[in-house]
This record gives sequence, structure tokens and C-alpha cells, in this order.
Amino acid sequence: MSSSSNSPAAASTPASAVSDTPVVEEHASDGSKLKTFISILRKFIGVADLAAVRFSLPSQLLEPTPNLEYWNYLDSPNAFVAIGTADDPVDRMLEVLRFWFTKDLKYAKGKPCKPYNSCLGEFFRCNWETEDDAPRIDTRALREPSQPGSRASSLKSAKLSRALGSGGGPASSTVSISQTVANPTKPVRVSYLTEQTSHHPPVSAFYISCPEKGLHARGFDQITAKFTGTSIKVMPGEHNLGIFITVERQDHETYQLTHPAAHLGGFFRGSLSVTVGDMAYVTCPETKLKAILRYYDEGWLGRTTNKVEGIIFRYDPDNDDKVQINEVPEEDIVVRLGGPWKEKVVFTLGSKPLASHPPEEQITIIDIAPLNVAPKVLPPIEKQLPHESLQLWSEVTKAIHSKQFSRATTVKQELEEAQREKAREREKNGETWKPVFFEQVTDKAGKPELTEKGREVLRRAQVAEWSMDGVLD
Repeated sequence: MSSSSNSPAAASTPASAVSDTPVVEEHASDGSKLKTFISILRKFIGVADLAAVRFSLPSQLLEPTPNLEYWNYLDSPNAFVAIGTADDPVDRMLEVLRFWFTKDLKYAKGKPCKPYNSCLGEFFRCNWETEDDAPRIDTRALREPSQPGSRASSLKSAKLSRALGSGGGPASSTVSISQTVANPTKPVRVSYLTEQTSHHPPVSAFYISCPEKGLHARGFDQITAKFTGTSIKVMPGEHNLGIFITVERQDHETYQLTHPAAHLGGFFRGSLSVTVGDMAYVTCPETKLKAILRYYDEGWLGRTTNKVEGIIFRYDPDNDDKVQINEVPEEDIVVRLGGPWKEKVVFTLGSKPLASHPPEEQITIIDIAPLNVAPKVLPPIEKQLPHESLQLWSEVTKAIHSKQFSRATTVKQELEEAQREKAREREKNGETWKPVFFEQVTDKAGKPELTEKGREVLRRAQVAEWSMDGVLD
């Protein structure tokens, strides 16, 4: 639903008619919001792609958050900075999967929301300060054969406890990350930059940088959406080929993480929720390892299960033809995993079914329960530029927070009209839009390249320097 045109349901009060005196309007309940939302969506049943439709929602239905600030994958940055730590390629794939299960923590822990649509050229930047406190993954102890009750078995358990970074007992069977404290004592800094590079279709490019750990990630964000009458199916757009994570300290091995389709439902229950019922893949050509994840959104009697099952297996990058778990020969499978992705996911080594392993051999790779979305470190207001997300949408946000929804909608419409006017001006002058921080609007390989200005912004962010002097006028 990323678009920029007026909606019949949007308020049409001109800006000049809005009084300087705040007018607090009645705040709609969640139930009435949903009814309004559904009445708008019903007009688009059967439309192939809602994201390509030129309409916008009234401000009272929006979360007061810019789209570029909302869409990021660092809900648990300590899971990201732990990628590439292990010596063993299988363990590094497990580190990537542990990050994968934290990237949408906002959906597991909170309610879905509709942020503002992004304007062309809008950008957002921030840092995260995180502890490097994710337990190390070292599964060598699990691979060593030993007899139950033997001294070797006892040594194996002790080694496993140390390898998984825990203190023994039942908790020894976990590589689940702990929650980063609010003020880390030895913080690792992760910097983030994203820019809206296309408006039709709506596409943004992003880059995540962590030089201290020799990590970077990048990709294009684009979704397509279809309203089925009971839910909205959200899928990656043609330019969204996933997240590409490069581990520089491991000979620049790169992992491609593709997004599954998701469903936004619960309209008629009055409580929005996200479910996933699709396939996702993580591939690393350098290590010749691939992960297949299969998500289930419904079980018996239509009850939501939020279950995921998956495998890590050895594959041929030149003949990557396995897309279903049951297509993979058992001798190629090195890890199985499964569980409710909104709660706890476990893994076992080898090709045997997960359930055939006793509980003490089922290692918790992620436990969502104790986790919360990590806070961002934002540029000071005085250092933010007018087309930076938080500044661009600040008046809309203020109006929504003060419950002046007519004013919020008016200001939002003015921003959208200004964007259309700029587009008309470019067309009149025969100009082609070019991003500032990224080389490409989109890219067939799904890997955006930074411009020198983009690299400079991230270099400055790494030393907590937020001035844009010399980068942009």
C-alpha cells in the first residue's frame, strides 16, 4: 500500500483553514479503525497489487512512524553482530538463522501497523549500540560419539555447556541470544542507511554496516500486496531478492535470505495479526550450504500454529534445484530445526527427524519470550535534513499524537502533492530521478551499491558524527 495519491476517504480541509489552536478530535477505537480500514480495502478486492494502486489512508488509520524507519531488520542487533563468529561453516549458517528469527521481532512481540508511505528521495539513518553477548555456537561437541553414562559423555556435556555460552543444567541446551542491556558496557556499533529510490513501484535500498565485526548487509525493500476479502497477502516485489549478508572476515562469504509471503489478518476479530505460510531460503555458495524453511500458518481446525520447520543441507550452487524439504536426500542434511517462530525454535544435528531426538539433544537456537525490539540511536534533530524521514513527517506525527487527525491528513496530502509536483517538473524537463546515496534505483541482482556520499554517511555514523556538511547542501 505504498502510494502517494489522495483517497476518497481522506479529509480535504485546506491547510489555510486549519486554525493555529489545536483541535483535539475524538480518537477512534481500534474496532472502528478496522471497520474503516475494511470499508476502504473492499474497494480493492481482486486488484492484483495494492502497492501499485494510487490511494492513501486517512491519518487516523496510520501509525505515526515513517516507513523507512519502521522497515529494518535489526530488531535484535546482537544477533546480527554474532554472524561469522564460528569457525565451522554449519555453525555460521546457524548464526545466520538465529538472526533470521529475530529480524521481525516487532511482529512477534507487537501488533502490525501501517506506517507512512515514503516519498522519493526520502532517507533515514541511525545506529544501534549493542552488546556482543550472543552465546557462541560451536556444535563440535554434539558431533563427537560417546556412550551414555561414560566419562566421554560427561565431558561432552560439560564441553557443550561451555560451547553454548551457558552455565549448565537445562539451560545448557541453548544458543538463544540474551537481551542487550539499555546501556551496553562495551558496545558494538551498527550503522544503517536507507533511501527511497523509486516511487512507482515503491522501492527503497538499504545498507547495514558493522566494520568492527567485518559485517555488512544490503538489499532492496519492495512489497506487493493483495486483499483477499479476509486478509492481506504481502509478498516480496520483483526487485526484493532478500537480504544479502557478507561476512568479510570469512573470505567475504555471502548469505542470501529470501522473504516468505505473509498474511495480515484478524480484521473481523478486531485484532490484527501476522501469519506466515510459505517457503524461505538461505543460501551460501561459498560454503555450499543451504537452508530451507517451511512456515505453517494453520493447523487442524484452522487454528493458527505459527510453526516453522527447516533443514540445513549441502547443495550444489551450480545446480540449485531443491526447493522443498522432502526433495533433499537424507545424506545431504546436516541440521533439522523447528518450532513456533513467535516463541521458541530448536535444532538437532543430523538427518533424523527432530521429534526422534530426546529433549536434551534439542538445542534452542532462539527464544523470543525474553526479547524486545532494540532502541535506535538517532541523529539529533538539529542535524537532520528536511527530507530525512523523521523531519519530513514530523508535522504529521505531531498532529496524530495530539489527535488532530484532520490536520494530520491535510499535511500528509500536501507532502504527497509536493511529490507529484516534483515528478511533473522532472517529466517536463526530461529529467531522470537519481538516488543520492545509492548507485541504482533498482538492480537485477538485488544488491544495491553505495555512492561515495552513501559511504561517507555510514563512515560518519560509525564515529557518531551526524553532520551532513560537505555531503549534501
